[in-house]
Amino acid sequence: MTVLVLVLLAALVVAGAVLTPRSDTRRSGVSAVLLVVVLGAAAGLALVTGRVGSWVETTGVLLAVAAAAAGGGPVATAVLRAADPDRGPSRRRASDPEVLRGGTWIGVLERTAIAATVLAGFAEGLAVLIAVKGLGRFNELKAPVASERFIIGTLASGLWALGCVGVAVLLRE
Repeated sequence: MTVLVLVLLAALVVAGAVLTPRSDTRRSGVSAVLLVVVLGAAAGLALVTGRVGSWVETTGVLLAVAAAAAGGGPVATAVLRAADPDRGPSRRRASDPEVLRGGTWIGVLERTAIAATVLAGFAEGLAVLIAVKGLGRFNELKAPVASERFIIGTLASGLWALGCVGVAVLLRE
């Protein structure tokens, strides 16, 4: 069962890396649901696995951080799309990739930092991370659609990273 948890985490890394460049397609919602289901399966298996050896724990931590970084893009994109109340082409929307450009790479770095700070036991680092991210985007966040995208994307991205880290934590206990 332990090997299956590691295989599922590795699958999340690969799927996230493959799906991220295509996260603007109509299938992003299905892809995101699939990623969440696989993460849930990994968490469930890790919960019943119990204490594992140090090499499995280390591998689990590395794969969880990689899955947090790689898999969060499609999930955040799908959440942003779902959050759009008006899907008409006449206005800029939170899912518009032109709003807050560079969000893909910022998201990868953000999820990696969230995973690393939580696994290191430095929960205060989360507040510092969000504060730095907000300060870096301060001027852009004055536009309502940008602030909406910032909040929704940050929460979706952060929750994904915490879910991935949760699998690694379950393998530790």
